[in-house]
Amino acid sequence: MPNMSTPGAVAIRPKATRRSAPSSWERLRHAWRRYHTEYLIFLALMAPNLILIAVFVYRPLFLNIYYSTLNWSLGSSTAIRVGLGNYIEWFTDPQSWTVLEVTAIFTVVTVGGSMVLGLALALVLNEKIHFAAFARATVFAPYVLSGVGVGLTWLFIFDPAYGVLGQIIRSFGGTSPQWYLSSPWALAMVMIVYVWKNLGYTAVIYLAGLQAMSQEVLEAADVDGASSTRKLFSVKLPLLSPTTMFLVVTLMLSSLQSFDIIQIMTQGGPFGGTTTLMYEVYHDAFVNGRVGYSSTAAVILFVILFVMTFFYMRFVERKVTYQ
Repeated sequence: MPNMSTPGAVAIRPKATRRSAPSSWERLRHAWRRYHTEYLIFLALMAPNLILIAVFVYRPLFLNIYYSTLNWSLGSSTAIRVGLGNYIEWFTDPQSWTVLEVTAIFTVVTVGGSMVLGLALALVLNEKIHFAAFARATVFAPYVLSGVGVGLTWLFIFDPAYGVLGQIIRSFGGTSPQWYLSSPWALAMVMIVYVWKNLGYTAVIYLAGLQAMSQEVLEAADVDGASSTRKLFSVKLPLLSPTTMFLVVTLMLSSLQSFDIIQIMTQGGPFGGTTTLMYEVYHDAFVNGRVGYSSTAAVILFVILFVMTFFYMRFVERKVTYQ
């Protein structure tokens, strides 16, 4: 090898070796190794949630279905398998159809009332008013209150003899209805309280939808000379369809599972006039002690919730405008 210090010497550099392109097998193995690593990370992050859902959601669901096939009394150490006997008894009991009727009326009125009044309230809160933040917080406050506290407070308001509402009615020369003794009035009372409690939630959700609307679309409607009513029905309501869909699903699920206000105010009475399907589940299990029969009502309630949600998400969502 020539000495680099020698004049005229030329350094000989080794030729750079060209790296051969990875083969198809190597690329496949690298992709699989990357996918395997990402999959393990996904499982590590999702496993706690999946375990909790399996233990606290699906396990009770399947146990409840199993219990519905048993003739089992609360506190008893033995149970008799009856198959579909509880379901046959439930569907052949005339009282069950009364419960379904009450549940349907309660759900339709509370969901519809909450959405109509909530939208009207949201339109008002969307205007430029003084103390807007305070007004929105005041409207939303009843939603976060305990159902027990709300029920007890409204019991005093509806009291025919000493309640505030009775005194207002008598001041106009009227007579307060017997809210606690008449089934229609008792159901109306519970529905009024439930709508009042959920009104703030609906209004805030609608208000968020109104404030997220494109101002260019609203200004274009103003330029075209659209009136307030025309702009509401032709522009705002179509743009609010995703919000409306969300509220219908959540309020429907909430109404079908309502319990606390009914328990505090009427205990399902008078004469079953306010007994919804959810309240019947509680009454059959913890008052009558029929756990198997109560599980049957719970399974029927689950099927109703599932079918209604699936139908709404499958067919009604097609008419929802997301742009």
